[in-house]
Amino acid sequence: MFSQGQLIFGILFAFVFTGVIIYAYRKDFALHQKYYKGSLWVLLAFVGFIAGIAGIKFVLGY
Repeated sequence: MFSQGQLIFGILFAFVFTGVIIYAYRKDFALHQKYYKGSLWVLLAFVGFIAGIAGIKFVLGY
């Protein structure tokens, strides 16, 4: 399906991309703590809302 070169590129890209994301997050960690307090509750509310919609759909059988 993929050539060997494409697989190598994909794997290397994933590792480098993950490394850059981790580096950028660690660099901005202090700012995240200052400006994004309480954002975990927003995420939990959003996930709960989606789970509630899925639950209603499951119960009603649509």
